[in-house]
Amino acid sequence: MQRIHFTAADFARTRLKTTAGPLAETAFAHGLLGRGIGAAFGRWRGQVGKRLARRPELLAGAGGLPDLDTLLRGIERSDQALGGDLLDAGAPASQPPAATGDLSTLWKALVAPYWERIVAYLEAECEARGRVVMAGGVELLLATLHSKMTWKAPVLEIHDGPDEDIHLNGRGLVLTPSLFLNHRAGRVTRRLAEDGPVVLAFATPPDMHQAAALWGEPEAEQSAESAQSLGALVGQTRAAALHVLRASCTTSQLADRLGISAAGASQHTAVLRQTGLITTRRIRNTVLHTLTPLGVALLKGMTGHPAPAPAQRAGHRRAQPTRRLRVLDGIPAQPVAS
Repeated sequence: MQRIHFTAADFARTRLKTTAGPLAETAFAHGLLGRGIGAAFGRWRGQVGKRLARRPELLAGAGGLPDLDTLLRGIERSDQALGGDLLDAGAPASQPPAATGDLSTLWKALVAPYWERIVAYLEAECEARGRVVMAGGVELLLATLHSKMTWKAPVLEIHDGPDEDIHLNGRGLVLTPSLFLNHRAGRVTRRLAEDGPVVLAFATPPDMHQAAALWGEPEAEQSAESAQSLGALVGQTRAAALHVLRASCTTSQLADRLGISAAGASQHTAVLRQTGLITTRRIRNTVLHTLTPLGVALLKGMTGHPAPAPAQRAGHRRAQPTRRLRVLDGIPAQPVAS
């Protein structure tokens, strides 16, 4: 059993974040292969089987990758080595974690075609958990995370976790829902930074109705070429930012959706603003970024069809970040927990 110990300061620093990141979700999805899965993942498993037909060892859940906890630690160490912001298009091609080739292959086959729908699903989960906090505070949130997690103040017990104690000591806890963590109640995905929060992913598997929307035939393959063209023109990170900004958002929201730091998002919006692709306006203490007509025209020209209306959610595509990272061959950046 894994035990996470809170102090009074940790309650004030406990918050929700949309996702632990595409690398973590890929690791969780890999954990589903080679084991029995529920009906909600049946269609996904069939589509994955076609993509990995030439890699039967990966489809069986093998392929030389380490166990889940070792893989998560390797991902975190690699992220630390790259400064915690893997999405920087100018980042040097540092040494990736062990078996990155297989991890990249798994990302493309298991997660990338559905990533936008997955993010929309996880955003809805975060909103639902946020309402729990509004109704009963952080303690009610911790008490209702998962049936295999028990809140015994001031300790959160994860029944199927490794036998260890994690003391937050004022660092706080970031809670991230996970779609593919179906075989575990929760897993700690970040814990090594002495001055940063611990990140705990908790399982939120879909029901059959939600699964039907998630596993509809993906369009990622159809738009890959146009996404690469836009990235070559303006840079991979800023191309992803343009896609996100089809729906106006703040700097912090942009950073959260791209998985980069707020400072990095601010730098990229400055470049996009200077080139006339976005406009920025301040509303009281909030800075809001919006595509200009030139930015919309650029997206239309690169994608070959009109940019969709801003208010699209689950079942519709928003951004296309699946081809925008050099360091790990197409895997979007890990979110920065700050």
